Amino acid sequence: MQVVNIHKRTINQPKAKVVTLLGTLSIKYDKVWPKDKWPAMRFKNGLKVGEKGGHGIIRYTVETYDIGEQIVFRFLKPKGFNGIHKFEIKAIDAKSTEVKHSIIMKTEGLATLKWIFVIRWLHDALIENAFDRIENNFLETKTFTKWTFWVRIWRYILK
Repeated sequence: MQVVNIHKRTINQPKAKVVTLLGTLSIKYDKVWPKDKWPAMRFKNGLKVGEKGGHGIIRYTVETYDIGEQIVFRFLKPKGFNGIHKFEIKAIDAKSTEVKHSIIMKTEGLATLKWIFVIRWLHDALIENAFDRIENNFLETKTFTKWTFWVRIWRYILK
């Protein structure tokens, strides 16, 4: 099954400030990944091309890291996830920046069912919470995207 899953958020900050935050991804003082609610993104030696890591059961390798532009990860696991996910950063104007996360992959076999019924729901919530976390670095009143019924159910089942 072909999967194209895209999330975007406009952050009302200059691109340079958002790029600085994205540079903290997967380090001890990560200001992007919502590791307080989700499995942390981990790489033994940080974000470097060729480095292997992931979060929870999802494993990947850093395929491309263009500081200030994009980070591309190639899936290693689960079996049947054939493709990439990536973060992209684009200046909209001098005071606002678009952050985009995309999954572009083909699933095979059991991975297709895992994606449709479980992982897609959890992934969508995780990415929106990551975007909340980026935005909350600049807000006095914090935001949190509420989880759907399915996300709450799957999180309970998978505890």
